[in-house]
Amino acid sequence: MSLIWKNRITVSYFGEAHDSIIGVNIDGLPEGEHIDAEEIVKFLARTAPKSISAVNKKRISSPRIMSGIRNDRTTGAPLCAVIQNSCIDTSDDCRNINIQRGLADYTGALRYRGYSDVKKFAFNSDLFTIPLCFAGAVCGQILERRGIYTGAHIALLHNIKDNPFDPVNISRDAVISVRSKDFPVISDRKGWLMIEDMAKANEAGERLGGIVECASVNVPAGVGSPVFDGLENNIAQLIFGIPTASGIEFGAGFSAAKMLGSQYDDAFYTDDRGYSVAKTNCHGGVINGISSGMPITLKAAFRPAGDNSYRACFVPKAVPCVEAAVNIALLSKMIDYPNFC
Repeated sequence: MSLIWKNRITVSYFGEAHDSIIGVNIDGLPEGEHIDAEEIVKFLARTAPKSISAVNKKRISSPRIMSGIRNDRTTGAPLCAVIQNSCIDTSDDCRNINIQRGLADYTGALRYRGYSDVKKFAFNSDLFTIPLCFAGAVCGQILERRGIYTGAHIALLHNIKDNPFDPVNISRDAVISVRSKDFPVISDRKGWLMIEDMAKANEAGERLGGIVECASVNVPAGVGSPVFDGLENNIAQLIFGIPTASGIEFGAGFSAAKMLGSQYDDAFYTDDRGYSVAKTNCHGGVINGISSGMPITLKAAFRPAGDNSYRACFVPKAVPCVEAAVNIALLSKMIDYPNFC
């Protein structure tokens, strides 16, 4: 198995989901970057929204930075953080658990020929979203210092839809405002309906899936590479490392399959500031693996969690995870961008 994502920035997890600590190591960060530890804690807190604490268990994790930062600035050495696990299962009966308990347990037991502890095998556990979000929070602070902001919201939960982002004119303020909400939706009314739906599903012993929409603004044109190392490729790799992720689309996504070429092609023009911009954004801000200068927009689908999950719905927790994945991929690609460091 691999708990390492390697590009210009390398992110690796260590520990197991039910150990006393887990951690993350981030290598390749530029030196001298100011990192606000309190902002990291705020980012991690978004993985457990207070508005649904009665529906989903809340795990409080407190990161401790071991290396890579001195006097609140990155040193250029690998940034290592350990995270206390407040939900440790010390029982021994997990070794005799039926492997049909959940799909990931079943496939994991087959892959590792029964040698892994089925309960502690959960390398795809949602607890590993904490190291992901820690790394994404660090990368996000470095990007925001360059004016690049990423935000996400629940676009759909079960059959309830939130208002979408404006793919052409989404602003920094719009991205920040949805991030500041305890329950990450644009329409608060739709959010209340989603919370009610999750409560009903929890009472019935059911689980729900949904879609997270994410946007990054002020990403300059020319970031990324074509073919196998494209910007979308890197983002997709990280998003598929999030538990229950089942699909991703950029811009118009799968809807483009039903369009005519004349409907899909985005007409670029020069605005009054001399920038090349498009009237529409069907391409989602990325063309042939390289950013176009338009907002980067994507949607990630999350299936209902398995039978062994305590969560009625993982989607609210997935929102900061998607942001984190995009932040990591963007920073990794932008380090080589002219005049970035």
